[in-house]
Amino acid sequence: QVQLVESGGGLVQAGGSLRLSCAVSGGTFSRNGMGWFRQAPGKEREFVTAINWSGITTYYADSVKGRFTISRDNAQNTVYLQMNSLKPEDTAVYYCARDNKSWNWRTPLQAIEYDDWGQGTQVTVSS
Repeated sequence: QVQLVESGGGLVQAGGSLRLSCAVSGGTFSRNGMGWFRQAPGKEREFVTAINWSGITTYYADSVKGRFTISRDNAQNTVYLQMNSLKPEDTAVYYCARDNKSWNWRTPLQAIEYDDWGQGTQVTVSS
């Protein structure tokens, strides 16, 4: 059973930073693409960023480009989301997700394309 556990969420002031972590267990990691999504109250879950299995290819939503950075540490089976210059509109529950297709040459950008999900971690940005 693949398990994803997010951590690092919390309350920060606008302009501040947070670093989210997502640890994967029970399945492969280094051969799998990973993504981050977020969901604010009353809104649909939206794509934030993704990284392919090799770490060479990354994608970012326009709303976070230049402020957020996705990275991975295969030795720790962990994917990270560094969030800088946070804005109140970044407030949401953040979820990490795993693509179970090994060495996928595509990098999924839609939630439906991911197979395993974490429980989510709350990020609240105050103004």
